[in-house]
Amino acid sequence: MVNLVRRTVTMVTSWIEPNLRLFLSTRQFHLWCLAVLVGFGVALMAVAFREAIGLVQLSWLGTRSEQVASAAADLPWWVILLAPAVGGLVVGVILQRLMGGRRAGGVADVMEAKTFGGRTLDLKHGLYSALVTTISLGSGASAGREGPIVHLGGTIGAAISGYLRLPDNARRVLLACGVAAAISTSFNAPLAGVLFAHEVILGHYAFSAFVPIVIASAAGAVVSRIYFGDAAAFVIPDYQVTSFWEFPAFAILGITCAVVAIIFQFALIGTDWVARHVTIPLWMRPVIGGLMVGAIGVFFPEILGVGYEATDLALRQELPITLMLMLLVAKTAATAITLASRFGGGIVAPAFFIGAMTGGAYGLIAASAFPDLASSHGLYAILGMGAVGAAILGAPLSTTMIVFELTGGYGISIALLLSAAIATGLHQAIHGRSFFHWQLETRGLILQEGPHAWLVKRVTVRDFMVRNPPDSAPEVYDPDTDGPSLTPGDSLETALRVFDDSGKTTLPVVDPHQPTAVVGSAAHLKALNYFNSALIEQSVEEHR
Repeated sequence: MVNLVRRTVTMVTSWIEPNLRLFLSTRQFHLWCLAVLVGFGVALMAVAFREAIGLVQLSWLGTRSEQVASAAADLPWWVILLAPAVGGLVVGVILQRLMGGRRAGGVADVMEAKTFGGRTLDLKHGLYSALVTTISLGSGASAGREGPIVHLGGTIGAAISGYLRLPDNARRVLLACGVAAAISTSFNAPLAGVLFAHEVILGHYAFSAFVPIVIASAAGAVVSRIYFGDAAAFVIPDYQVTSFWEFPAFAILGITCAVVAIIFQFALIGTDWVARHVTIPLWMRPVIGGLMVGAIGVFFPEILGVGYEATDLALRQELPITLMLMLLVAKTAATAITLASRFGGGIVAPAFFIGAMTGGAYGLIAASAFPDLASSHGLYAILGMGAVGAAILGAPLSTTMIVFELTGGYGISIALLLSAAIATGLHQAIHGRSFFHWQLETRGLILQEGPHAWLVKRVTVRDFMVRNPPDSAPEVYDPDTDGPSLTPGDSLETALRVFDDSGKTTLPVVDPHQPTAVVGSAAHLKALNYFNSALIEQSVEEHR
């Protein structure tokens, strides 16, 4: 009996010990504690951010609430016309004088930072970005606040991990923790925060990241519900699917939303392209863009700011079809102009706005064609909101969950998933990428092709080169006789191409400031080994 007990204890110990050793060696508990810190810190900053937008808005609208269209209806037309332009002037000065011409940050910047272990996010730039977005949205620029909050959350997570000098895998987790807390606080949607951080930022669902991300998202939800209350963002009737025969209509709605999302992304890309090819001083761009947005706002004040008032009215079936169709076009134009003009802001809220208008109008048409089968057009507005949002963001799961938690409409889950999936699939068939991935590709970073595609650009020669000893005799490089060479800043992609073209197994590495001075050497085999090791490390992180 004693021997049996000993064998059992030994067996259990041998089972538990390696797992516990791995848990302690990766400092998971420390990461959990840091997730609490990041979650509450980001949540408090997100609350301050939303309140700051309200304060800027108060200066010309006379209200801090999200009832922007109702407040604007009582103002003279010239106030609506000039408010975004005046805000644009302040934004332009900040961009030029304080931010060195850089844009305000957004979700794409956090996705980029993830590939570099959070090292590309600067706290100073993050705070200036939040300031620019506060002024932009508070003065009526037509964009969303969630993308900037995500950027601010990621920046705070990156700043804390950088201060503690954590390894890259821990930095990425805390980056995602900041994002989860930001989404959770902004939308009062903790489940959506968790999914968004995994689906959009990390691109995987590893258990090692799941626990701290959930902790951070829960912290954000606690702060949000203490401050804003625990009600859903949009209070709507309890919509239900009328008949299962209606599912073909939901599928067609998905196709319709795909067309709208495709046009919306083309509008964003095209307007940005035009703006890049117009030569005007940086500080004037948001001023001119603000005048254009203000001109649209004179006729359609619903497009000003985040636009949640109009979205709410569409969900509650309080907008006529003609107005919804006009707002669909007006919001698309206003958001494209806003972002191309360098205002701060995101695309989540505009995508939801456009989707709600699309779904609401579609629902009215469906109801007139099939009055006995069609559900209320408010239900279709919810489905449209999720479908367009999922297609533009490239995140069908987290977008669906955001819509569930925003509206409390869990009973329509199958219809929403169907519409969102079809819209996302067709959008990918045309664009091949979400708006965020398009932004990254303009910077030469392609993430959707897998880690090998961006690792060859991130890894540089200095990572695997052998440097000459400090006391060694200086070597002189002659390009005419010594053949090709590399510099420490060359990417792995460039190095592998040079190795392949030259047929050499070793190449000299020269100082870029003194092209004849050799500072070390790089071996082809070592470059390949480094690349393989980086791929393995990435794979382990994504599956542990």
